[in-house]
Amino acid sequence: MIPEINIWAVLLATLSSMVVGSAWYTPRMFGNYWMKVAKVTPSGEAKDAARPILITLVVSFVSALVLAGSAAISQHFYGGNFLANTLITAVILWAGFTAARFITHDAFEGRPAGLTVLNCAHELVTLVVMGLIIGLFGISAA
Repeated sequence: MIPEINIWAVLLATLSSMVVGSAWYTPRMFGNYWMKVAKVTPSGEAKDAARPILITLVVSFVSALVLAGSAAISQHFYGGNFLANTLITAVILWAGFTAARFITHDAFEGRPAGLTVLNCAHELVTLVVMGLIIGLFGISAA
């Protein structure tokens, strides 16, 4: 049995990930700090960003699709308000998979705690925005 997924919500949630990331990592927000602690030096060439952006687009689509499917399953199991279920599901998936994995890998790689917090917070905001979009659209496109 495949959960009912609103593909339009998934596509918009995918794009929202790109918007959140673009804003989050700009120098005006957290970009300068991120580049410093992650030891990233931009080349200044737009072509160098193409591959990471395409990869981000694909994995953001996968994340939105998994969130939508998980939210549909949650809705079927718990009932109630789809938006609330989707937001709770987003936070649970973030905590159990995204944040937990970031913390583990960053601890073993010796990354600064501030970088871990910054990236985990970015992922939380991204998933909550995705959850908001998916939750507001509902389960079915029909």
